[in-house]
Amino acid sequence: MIESNFITSNELYLLFVDSSNSKHSVNRSRESPRGPLVVCFGEMMINLVPTVPRVSLADATAFKRIPAGATANVAVGISRLGCSTAFIGKVGNDEFGYMLSDILKQNGVDNSGLLFDANARTALAFYALKRDGQAEFMFYRNPSADMLLRPDEIGVSLIKKATIFHYGSVSLIQEPSRSAHLAAMSVAKVSGCILSYAPNMALPLWPSKGAARKGIMSIWNYADIIKVSVDEIRFLSEGDDPYDDNVIMKKLHPYNLKLLLVTEGARGCRYYTKEFKGWAAGFEVEAIDPTGAGDSFMGGLLSIVAAHNQIYKDEKRLREALDFANACGAFTVTGRGAIPSLPTKDAVLRIMFSYFNS
Repeated sequence: MIESNFITSNELYLLFVDSSNSKHSVNRSRESPRGPLVVCFGEMMINLVPTVPRVSLADATAFKRIPAGATANVAVGISRLGCSTAFIGKVGNDEFGYMLSDILKQNGVDNSGLLFDANARTALAFYALKRDGQAEFMFYRNPSADMLLRPDEIGVSLIKKATIFHYGSVSLIQEPSRSAHLAAMSVAKVSGCILSYAPNMALPLWPSKGAARKGIMSIWNYADIIKVSVDEIRFLSEGDDPYDDNVIMKKLHPYNLKLLLVTEGARGCRYYTKEFKGWAAGFEVEAIDPTGAGDSFMGGLLSIVAAHNQIYKDEKRLREALDFANACGAFTVTGRGAIPSLPTKDAVLRIMFSYFNS
């Protein structure tokens, strides 16, 4: 495997100036003043987390509300890095729904694709990181508004403007959101978007582990870019060694896939294309909460891929982009909650300059 090389400050500067100028975008007609558009599709919810860290939900005496949702995290992350992004989904016609819509807007995300449902509430999830480091979730979706998004409600015109269409797997759990998800993917594919997939196991939400595995894999072969964690590989391959390249290539790398990424937390990430594979080292930081690290990583990567759509053919530039993405994830774990801890580009570059020039 090829280990990520250290890069100079000048190389970093040139990479991100190129991204901002969008010289390599797929279609210049899709660009906004902030560059090519990335549309994120999925769920947005409220996480209720204990005000005191490292306690179980049962032991918590008070909770703080934090905006959440994997693909919404990615959308905010991309925007905070100075790039153009939009979110498509559904929330309840309630105070939490309005709050989430405002959060998107405040963070520069186009929220015109966010709908409000009068017949269901915004999803809630109690979340705690216990003393032993294990995450504890309790979901309230019975059903929640995001599950009720219909195919005829998706923002087709918004998707057609996108260079990248990014999505997860929670919306695949049941109808009608599953059909809406598939319809949105179809529009994106026909429109020439790069399809980016970051599945989320979220096992408590699925009827069974088998249903989760089948549902997550049901759209696997349509993506151009896929990001998974070590634990997700272990689950999807039914217990195979997640560090075995043969397992990765045989079970999880279909012929049409351009780029497969395997995140390994603080260690960094592995990357696999048709032509090459390698590893990009992570950044050592004092971690407080891992929530949203993978979403921050994905936001960092897609903010660059949007402007460099052939990056999977250029290993040097890809490794530079993965260094940036790893730094995004590292910054996020130093705070509590995903959206509140997503970095700006300046914050990420400070981490990288400090690390590479030390």
